[in-house]
Amino acid sequence: MSLTYKASVVAAAFAMTACSFGPSGEPPAMPSPEHYGAQAQPAKTVAAAGVAQTFDLGATPGPQWWQLYHCAALNALVDEGLRNSPTLAATQRTLAAAQEQLRAQVGSSTLPSIDGAAQVQRARSPVAPQLGLPEQVQYNFFAGQLLAHYTFDLFGQTRYMNSASAARVNVQAFEQEASRRALAANIVGATINVAALDREIALTERLVAVSDDAANEDAQRYALGSASRVQALESKQDAASIAATLPELRQQRATSVHALAVLIGRTPDNAPSVPDLDSLSLPEHVPVAVPSDLLRSRPDIQAADAAVKAAAADVGEATAQLFPSLSLTGAMGRGGFSWPAVVSGAGGLWAIGASLSQPIFHGGALFAQRRAAIDTYDATVLHYKSTVLSAFQDVANSLAALDNDAQSLASSEVAADAARTAFEDTSSRHRLGSLPSAATHASESRYLNAEIGAVRAAGRRMSDTAALFQAMGELPPAQPAPQTTASTH
Repeated sequence: MSLTYKASVVAAAFAMTACSFGPSGEPPAMPSPEHYGAQAQPAKTVAAAGVAQTFDLGATPGPQWWQLYHCAALNALVDEGLRNSPTLAATQRTLAAAQEQLRAQVGSSTLPSIDGAAQVQRARSPVAPQLGLPEQVQYNFFAGQLLAHYTFDLFGQTRYMNSASAARVNVQAFEQEASRRALAANIVGATINVAALDREIALTERLVAVSDDAANEDAQRYALGSASRVQALESKQDAASIAATLPELRQQRATSVHALAVLIGRTPDNAPSVPDLDSLSLPEHVPVAVPSDLLRSRPDIQAADAAVKAAAADVGEATAQLFPSLSLTGAMGRGGFSWPAVVSGAGGLWAIGASLSQPIFHGGALFAQRRAAIDTYDATVLHYKSTVLSAFQDVANSLAALDNDAQSLASSEVAADAARTAFEDTSSRHRLGSLPSAATHASESRYLNAEIGAVRAAGRRMSDTAALFQAMGELPPAQPAPQTTASTH
């Protein structure tokens, strides 16, 4: 190692003692946009299904936002899932294990360790014959001691290490909260999807029946010579095509209801009953947290923030490893070659010592570890920025979806109302004998297709509302793991 390199190492060491050993751990400043999307969100959506949703700027949903759907059956499903989900329970136990490991690490690294030791030995040793002793001596040895050890945290290596571990426990705590919220949102979404599919399947079954009636009538007319063979075959094809959509819808429902059963901790054969779509009330007020509040309300951002703090503490720990370490050891007890000697005044044993170590040459490993910790910290900061930007995008997409869903549902309702009125008029004229039954079948088919479109739009609106509640997070945030270590320098 050259003298120049040694001098640079010493200069770096003195420079590091004069300032903090690592970054502060504060997350980087992020932009606070006036609105989330490319266009400012409106104050409220257009009215659809009798509801114009209002965007409450500066508000965040409460811990049980699903209750705003005013459906007791939905509340029961979410509560059952939060109680019985094995996935959520696993994350809770993993968090509890991490908290206990943190307590063990803090206790073992910041407090002196005291151990008891007892020794009983029967031994035989050779001796020199010229001493007038037997060639071999047999003896007993008895000893009992208390051993103590303590390492002084002169440059904060232990404090940095414990702070990093505490921050990582906080990461797990926020991730567990994110899992809890995601589970609730998935249960709500699955319930809405199944309820919408039930309505769509019922309408499609009626559509299949109408198409079959039309096909049968065209087949009879073809047999009587009043319809062409092409018309009969086209009607048969249309009926078969519509009937082919039913198995796919039923499969979607089966998949969704099986997923819902697993989400709430049941086996698929014990799937729950799902409330009707009409029993779900669309929340009229939806929260729109300001960006500064979003940084504190979303658990994924809080987890990324805690990860930044952990990485900053890792840099401090890696830096503190370059400096001296001081340890004290002590022992006291009694010992001797017989029990009377052990309990006599001559049987006392004690020892005390100190050791000071200073890394001098480790092949560049310690400096490489510090550079690696700095690189990891920089990567963690960038991950935090990415998480925040993704959160902004998530909210922007949800807000745009609600506005567009309302417009889509409003248009679908107009189409369904017009189709229903046309069907009613056509049915009346058919009963009076002025229109053939084929016109009634065609009119009812158009009405049923319009109703299916409205059901899909209503389901999307309810699901996207739940997505916005999920995207907003909640204030105050869930309590993280307790900080049981001293703060970093």
